[in-house]
This record gives sequence, C-alpha cells and structure tokens, in this order.
Amino acid sequence: MKSLKTFLFRLCLVFMLVLGAVSAGAWYWATQPVDLAHERVDYIVDPGTHPRAVAQRMNAAGIRLNEDFFVILARLSGRDTLLKAGGYEAVRGDSPWLLLERMANGDMTQARITFVEGWTYQRIRQALREAPQVRQTLQDVSDEELLKRLGSPHTHTEGLFYPDTYVFTPSTTDYDILRRAHHAQLELLDRLWEERDKDLPLISPYEALILASIVEKETGHGEDRARVAGVFVNRLRANMLLQTDPTVIYGMGDSYQGRIRRIDLRTDTPWNTYTRAGLPPTPIASVGKAALMATLHPETHGFYYFVSRGDGTSEFSSNLAAHNRAVAKYILKR
Repeated sequence: MKSLKTFLFRLCLVFMLVLGAVSAGAWYWATQPVDLAHERVDYIVDPGTHPRAVAQRMNAAGIRLNEDFFVILARLSGRDTLLKAGGYEAVRGDSPWLLLERMANGDMTQARITFVEGWTYQRIRQALREAPQVRQTLQDVSDEELLKRLGSPHTHTEGLFYPDTYVFTPSTTDYDILRRAHHAQLELLDRLWEERDKDLPLISPYEALILASIVEKETGHGEDRARVAGVFVNRLRANMLLQTDPTVIYGMGDSYQGRIRRIDLRTDTPWNTYTRAGLPPTPIASVGKAALMATLHPETHGFYYFVSRGDGTSEFSSNLAAHNRAVAKYILKR
C-alpha cells in the first residue's frame, strides 16, 4: 500500500513537471517574435472567422506561426470567441500572444484614401478600385442603382462626393466610403447654402454645386477663386454665355485628347457653355469647400472675362476689347 502511494505521488509529480514544462514551453513560444516575410505584414480577419482560419490567413500573408499552437493558445486563453473582423498589421517583434490580444481587442490598422478637388466621379471610382484595402462591391452596380441606395434625388453622380482624405479600416467596402463622401458633400453644401449671399442668380444648392465645380476647374490659384466666381455670376446676371473650356472638355468625354479645337467649341453637348446658355445640367467635377465658399460669396466687381497668365493666376477684363488684348499677350504671345 505504501509503495502504491509512493508510485502515485511520483506519477503526479512527473505529470506536474511535464505539464509545467509544456506550459513553460507554450508560453515561451507565445511570447517570442514571429517570423515575418516583411518588416510589416497586413492581413484581414473576415467576419465569423475561427482561430484556425485566422492562423491560415496569417501564414498566407507572410506571418509564419504554428497553426495548432495558435488555436490552442486562443482556446485556452478564451480569446477564440473574441476575435474581431477587420484589418490588422504585424510588425517585427510581434509575438503570437500580442497578435492574438490585438485581434481580441479590435486594435485594427487604418488605411487612407484621398479624393482630390477637381477629380471627376470616374477618377474617384478608379482610386477606389486601385486601393488594395478597399473591398470591391460595386463592380456590377450601375450609377443609377448607386444613387438609389444613397437616397439621392439626383440622376447623375458627378460632384456628389466630397473630395477629402478618408480614414477606414481595411476591408471597408467601396460603397461605405462613397456613402461617407456623399453625406459629407451634401451636409457641407446645405450648410453653406444657408449662409450664402442672398442676391445670387442661383435657385438651389445643386446649381451652386454646378457653378462651384466650374470655379474648381477654372483656377488653381486660391486667391482668384472668388473673383472667378464673380465673373460667372456677372455673366449669368447679364444672360451671357459662360463660355468656359472645362465644360466643353467634360462634354467631350473620352474624345478629349488634351487640346480643344474650334470645332469642339462649336460642337453641341449638354455641357458646352459656348453653345448653350446658363449652367450645364450637372457638375463637371468634385468640389472642395474653398470653391463652394467662393461661389456662394463671390467677389463683387465689373469683370466679365478672364484668361490664364500661364502661372496659375488669371488676368481679368471688364470688356471684350481688353480681354482680346490679354489673350494676345498671354495666350498668343504677341
């Protein structure tokens, strides 16, 4: 009987020593830096993903760890039910435990995408398609269907998405980013419309957006924006054609090859302000806050014409004769 007790005691002691050794080894593995294929490795955890699938995704991305050990670590620590979907980043020195904790706490990486003032809607969509951390969901969705999803009363997408830098977690959808940009544009437009100069020849926020898109494309010199807007306001009040080249270019679409010819100015499209009076039917580009502010608070002056000086600034004229002299000087170099 005594020998049996001694045997059982020694067996328990061996078991405890083995368990302790295994535990120590497991903890050592869990706290040692993982082997990374690169200095930083990004990976995505999809919704509803289990620990083994997460480990497989990490290995595929270049984070080399033992899948079985990772699953055991997740389950024994209770983190297996806490893993949150999203985008994550592993860096040199990260251990399996640190990576597991990061996913359980939802400490996701953040990506950025920038839409630039003056970009067309098609350029915005191209940027979304080229962003590797954006999940593509709109490949087969028409512009009309997109506008319905957004609850927009408009039938044309141009100008409805605010140009800005948007921070998002990897795997965010293209629709979600467009929805944020759409909301930001409408919120800003409505707020600035309420603060507008009251005697403008514009009857709606959408008309303000159209004119602001022209101002956006007509000058890269910030100090000239309000003056350029004032020229177009003066021409609208005088029932003069706006005669602005960016609207012609927009109407030409893919046929534009970097140069406007006389025949292009005479070829009618809905956006050609040389052939049609008033504003074009839609914006021609995305619009930033500065262009909207200039349009809704234009400079008061007597100018009806302007021409680029070639350095980003413009020469303004109050009559056609003065304008022709400015064209001869800055464009024809006479």
